[in-house]
Amino acid sequence: MTASFPPPFLTGERVFLRLPEAGDGAMLLKFHQRNEAFLAPYDPPRPRGFWTEDFWELYVQQSQEQFAAGSSCRCLVLSRDTPGMLWGKVNLSQISRGPFHACIMGYAVDEAMEGQGIMREAVSLVIEYTFHTLRLHRIMANYLPTNERSGGLLRRLGFSVEGYARDYLYIHGAWRDHILTSLVNPHWSGDIWQ
Repeated sequence: MTASFPPPFLTGERVFLRLPEAGDGAMLLKFHQRNEAFLAPYDPPRPRGFWTEDFWELYVQQSQEQFAAGSSCRCLVLSRDTPGMLWGKVNLSQISRGPFHACIMGYAVDEAMEGQGIMREAVSLVIEYTFHTLRLHRIMANYLPTNERSGGLLRRLGFSVEGYARDYLYIHGAWRDHILTSLVNPHWSGDIWQ
């Protein structure tokens, strides 16, 4: 059974989050081009075609299909004051229902916006959406031990460390350890099969 959710239309003081739309390919490509060196230490190897607009238009299409199927929710973090300015992304993947009712969250911020509270605002909006609209019980987020900014962000948002995974993901040319964290919805209620 496929789930159908309302589109995430999340607005904060400085950011606006929405699903990728047709025509966003050029904006997504430019985001990754200007942040290539900045994001390289944290990202897996780039798939074939990654540096093309066609790749990102396919990403948009797949994002919409996966959202409609209830398996992921990829949000673009946009400036409220500068239309079309992509500041980052917050993604919910591997959305699971039933007795697990959980997802994995990942995020990336534009280097120029690092340290300005943009991701804290964006991730806070996504947490609220995940717990109140998607009604999930657990959000998992994992980070490289060397990524102190990401660890600090998750701690400030209430995530608890649950473990340490050796050789967890192939990142920047090698298998890398990750710190495993999660945030549990303290007000979850309902039917696990819906």
